[in-house]
Amino acid sequence: MSRDFMKIERIGHVYRNAGERVRDFREVEAPLTDKQLCDQAARCMGCGIPFCHGIGCPLGNLIPDFNEAVRQGQWRQAWELLSSTSSFPEFTSRVCPALCEGSCTEGLNLEPVMIRQIEKAIVEHAFENSWVKPAMPEKRLKRKVIIVGAGPAGLAAAVQLNKAGYQVTVYEKNHFPGGLLRYGIPDFKLDKAVVERRIRILEESGIRFETDTEVGRDVSAGYLRGRCDAMLIACGTPVPRDLKIPGRELEGIHFALEFLQGQNRANSGEASSVPVSAKGKRVLVIGGGDTGSDCVGTANRQGARSVMQIEIMPRPPETRSPSTPWPYWPYQLRTSSSHEEGCVRRWELQSKAFSGADGRVRGVEVIPVRWTLSPSGRPQKFEELPGQTETIEADLVLLALGFLKLDRKTMLERLKLEDAPEVFLAGDSATGPSLVVRAIVDGRKAAAQIDRYLSR
Repeated sequence: MSRDFMKIERIGHVYRNAGERVRDFREVEAPLTDKQLCDQAARCMGCGIPFCHGIGCPLGNLIPDFNEAVRQGQWRQAWELLSSTSSFPEFTSRVCPALCEGSCTEGLNLEPVMIRQIEKAIVEHAFENSWVKPAMPEKRLKRKVIIVGAGPAGLAAAVQLNKAGYQVTVYEKNHFPGGLLRYGIPDFKLDKAVVERRIRILEESGIRFETDTEVGRDVSAGYLRGRCDAMLIACGTPVPRDLKIPGRELEGIHFALEFLQGQNRANSGEASSVPVSAKGKRVLVIGGGDTGSDCVGTANRQGARSVMQIEIMPRPPETRSPSTPWPYWPYQLRTSSSHEEGCVRRWELQSKAFSGADGRVRGVEVIPVRWTLSPSGRPQKFEELPGQTETIEADLVLLALGFLKLDRKTMLERLKLEDAPEVFLAGDSATGPSLVVRAIVDGRKAAAQIDRYLSR
């Protein structure tokens, strides 16, 4: 076993200069050299039981194997190993929180291996060298499958079903396929050229896309159901969680996805301007997750006067909480590249009411809360601290509170579609809001279920 993990330190910062990157929407990460990446891959201990593979990665990527291939400079072999389990490593290596690194054995005493950056380098080498080819089926079947939604789950299912020979058509309400990848995730995290090149490969493999077509409005789901042998619903979780407190009707209060989608459409030329602009405004983001962080980065790039992000949950600990022991994903404080660019972060604040003038929001009344923690350190319940109310001034409020899961019955009712054995759900439509990597896994599982159903 190599002892390089004891000699080589993990590269601590992979981003472009904050003052530079905040002026554009290009990807924030700076490229690493092959030498740097080979050195980082050498830090992998080649564990006999690789928890990164078995517990951390939902896809079951062969992480120690492709790390060793990179260490030896065998990029083609690394690509073959990675692509054997992962449908879209160019997406996960950019937007996945790297669950695998939370399970890296080296992370017990030192810093985990840079698995995500190594994966990103592998797939970029593959595209640069034309190793990424359309996956053509050996035999094209007569049976047809229609997929509703061209997000990560729908695309992953389309790939697997197409490989099996089915005639696959994917319907998407937006102008371009990609779903959350295209419209929800900012360009500075995932360049849309990366999405477009993958869609071209999928089209070359025989998958058809019908865009600008909203199933349930432009065409009925029942009509499409009658023209295929199986249907997969993979249209995400369309209902954002609202904050129904006094003053919600004031102008200047928007859902996070409306804000993020508007900027993405402007960047791609689909819109001539952004519908919601943070320029010159005091921006308040309510919600402490990744979507809220994306709003912070976008607001700064639009020229916000100031940005604050508040969260009702307590501030996480600086290091791994005892409540999430290795090899589980650690509960701890994380600072994103967007936070680095300028943001005041506050925790344990409950929003009570919006205040305004002339019909526009001018602030949010908040009250501190105190959490009761479990014996392991995880928050359990909270109580408000009376007499400590304050008003946070804001001209633009972005609600980043997540999305509501619709059960199968409600989802099918929205589409006016009867429940039937040939109708399947995948991704956020089935499981509720989750990570891109888990949506991909669920799409692959749904494809296998459809294949078994149609092969009976």
